Amino acid sequence: MGRAGRVRLKIRELAEERGITIKEIADRAGVNYNTVKSYARLSAVNTADLSTLYKIAKAFDIAIEDLIELIEE
Repeated sequence: MGRAGRVRLKIRELAEERGITIKEIADRAGVNYNTVKSYARLSAVNTADLSTLYKIAKAFDIAIEDLIELIEE
């Protein structure tokens, strides 16, 4: 059984592409700003709250799959 992979959240790139701030995404998603900021800052995460990721993806108007990039170990 392999180890669980890490994921990278594409929050920063998506915000830059759309010309919106991390704060605006947090507000649209109804998610704590510090949570979104920390997810955006990390190069990879082992765990993240799925309901939070769903809200962030919805704020970008994308599928949750488009927010997450699997990092091969």
